[in-house]
Amino acid sequence: MNFSYLRRAFGLLLVLLSLNAWSQTELKNKIVDFTTYLPIESASIYIKNTTVGTISNSDGKFVLLVPREFENDTLIISSIGYKSFKTAISDFDESEDIFLEEDIASLDEVILVADPRPTTGNGIVEKAIERLGKNLPEMPYLQKGFLRHKERNKKEYKWLIESALTLYDSSYASGARENLRINVDENRKSYDLRDVDSLFAYAAYLKNRTNNRTLRARNLRRDTIQTSSLVKAIKWNDSRINGLENLFKGKLNLIRNANMRQSLFGDNMLERHQFELDTILVDDGRKLYKIRISEGSEFVGLGTRNVYNEGFEAKGWLYIYYDNYAFKKIEYELVAASEVQKRRSKSLFGTQTNHKLVLTYKEYNDKMYPNYIYYETPKLVQIGDRSSDREKKEEEVGFDKDEQFYYTIQEILFTEIIQDPEMIDEALGKEWSDDIFSPRPYNKEFWKNYNVLLESEEEEKLIYDLSKRASLFKQ
Repeated sequence: MNFSYLRRAFGLLLVLLSLNAWSQTELKNKIVDFTTYLPIESASIYIKNTTVGTISNSDGKFVLLVPREFENDTLIISSIGYKSFKTAISDFDESEDIFLEEDIASLDEVILVADPRPTTGNGIVEKAIERLGKNLPEMPYLQKGFLRHKERNKKEYKWLIESALTLYDSSYASGARENLRINVDENRKSYDLRDVDSLFAYAAYLKNRTNNRTLRARNLRRDTIQTSSLVKAIKWNDSRINGLENLFKGKLNLIRNANMRQSLFGDNMLERHQFELDTILVDDGRKLYKIRISEGSEFVGLGTRNVYNEGFEAKGWLYIYYDNYAFKKIEYELVAASEVQKRRSKSLFGTQTNHKLVLTYKEYNDKMYPNYIYYETPKLVQIGDRSSDREKKEEEVGFDKDEQFYYTIQEILFTEIIQDPEMIDEALGKEWSDDIFSPRPYNKEFWKNYNVLLESEEEEKLIYDLSKRASLFKQ
């Protein structure tokens, strides 16, 4: 009797210990500019000397799950151009907003230092590219991350999917196409109503399969197309426009793939871009060059297969650490510049900015690892009248320009870095797939302990609307 009681008590103790090991502390708050009282977006929130962290959303709000093993550590909140906020996790206070004060260094003070270092924007960027081999990881690693992929027209959301990812990279020295892999581990949300209006994707898909160049989307009727066929076309279109493989292995992974052939930040970088030193900022106590990106003598092109993605000029900003020339953040836009691309962009999308990219990096063990990726681009789904050089005599029946294309947005937050060789080998021994469409059962326990990007208030409302429409559509 006593032995049975002791066995049950021991079993209960093991369960409690297990729950305690997996339990986490939830930290949440809002980050605000001390002077303007405006929310600070994309601030970094992380545990000191770890890779556990998140970023703030457009409302300045965040939520971070802190594993029990770090509950006695220090939380750091930093944003470029501000003084960092630091507190013991055990002392974290959710009752009041967190205010960050501006922190800017003197540009003259830095330039006048007697040091044989570049003093122009072009020279600083060239030096930073030259030092990528030292600043980026030189050993294989895994990263765990969270993906939120959204697509919407000018009226409403059409698709949302949230996934947990694993990224494998063998090192910067190796080619990305052969030595970089992505796996979708779990799915959290998936609402997809794009098959309602993706006729252009279907026409392009048929052209690619049949080589019929006379086929036009305007000649197709949705009620004559099987949904399964349309879904195949959507998947095919996604893979060439904004698939995960393109995002990680293509030209827009500007820093990681600077050593690939015809890369945007490669040998002829200064023919496509010019860089101007703007000022010196501070990030968590370290000086940063802030450098403006502007157009070069040649247009920028992405060379996307079967898609006209040429004739752009680059704009944006680079943030590069002063001490080691490591890239901290990139804000990069491609704007229509050639006459052909200007007409095309105006006619199809009503905007001249076709690609928006934000890349941020975190330092860990003296190397820079991807921290956050934001990528936005328009993608055609209905074509309508493409003419831009004449006025339409009358409106096309059944065509709404507000539904002509989707804004597609991919956000990826990396939450963990794994360098253990045995864990890497074990992961590589499994089957990998970057297919975010593959159905996966919802794993409640997994997501309960996984850090994600906090949705903004606007996103919450739009996503709630999408979920309701998806439920009605299924009925």
